[in-house]
Amino acid sequence: MNLKVAVQMDPLDRIDIRGDSTFALMLEAQARGHGLFVYRPDALACGTDRVTARGRQVLVRDVEGDHFSAEAEELVDLSDFDVVLMRQDPPFDMAYITATHILERIHPRTLVVNDPREVRNAPEKLFVLEFPDLTPPTLVTRDVRALMDFRAEHGDIILKPLYGNGGAGVFRLTSDDGNFLALVELFEQSFREPFVAQKYLPAVREGDKRIILVDGEVAGAINRVPQPGEIRSNMHVGGRPEPADLTEREREICARIGPKLKRRGLLFVGIDVIGGWLTEINVTSPTGIREVKRFGGADIAVLVWDAIERRLSA
Repeated sequence: MNLKVAVQMDPLDRIDIRGDSTFALMLEAQARGHGLFVYRPDALACGTDRVTARGRQVLVRDVEGDHFSAEAEELVDLSDFDVVLMRQDPPFDMAYITATHILERIHPRTLVVNDPREVRNAPEKLFVLEFPDLTPPTLVTRDVRALMDFRAEHGDIILKPLYGNGGAGVFRLTSDDGNFLALVELFEQSFREPFVAQKYLPAVREGDKRIILVDGEVAGAINRVPQPGEIRSNMHVGGRPEPADLTEREREICARIGPKLKRRGLLFVGIDVIGGWLTEINVTSPTGIREVKRFGGADIAVLVWDAIERRLSA
């Protein structure tokens, strides 16, 4: 099976290939004989009759500083491709949502991974609310009184943007923190959307586990340990990855949410678990593939492409 694969992603020349999951997927696609075309989200165009993108055919290689070569830029019709990987990083803003609407016009005739309709309908910090017994106390609101009541009930809380990513804008507010109202005011000025308040989980000191599911099944996991004095464990902000096994509680979480992910066409998903509590379900551009393999786990890029090829053969 030789496929034409388009990858919607952030600039290929700026990625860190040592930890980039999109790059790992591209390496595996190329190893299978699939052709790769790369374009930026802002190069998408949607008319009455077709969806196009301006980008380049590329060859990739696992060599830092020399990881790809590209042909001349060209305009393509995305319906001529077998697969589109929607892999640009959030924020999950109106530009991101618009891209899902555009790609929905070619899916599933061209298989878009993940399903653009379901990406749009499963915001990562809202999706967890469908599993209240698996999730720590969480509130999504802009209402200051509601936030004050939530902190009064739960003490230490985390406040974060609803559509942020990579640990940006994540704050811990203790029960007696005098910066509470000032921080809420800052959020009100910075974001038009509601914010997320979540009960602070002290177990984050031992790590925030990223578990990767492929087509609803557990594929691997890493633990991300925050730096001393830091509450955020994201690798973007210095979190230290380490190998991890799954606890019985974490397997229960995966067993509960896996079938729903599969039904929704969310083929490649990364969930975050702290102290046995599900805190996020990442469906836009999950990471962790290269770290899992580096620590001796499964080659998740292989599993993802196996799942894609099964979908196309069905």
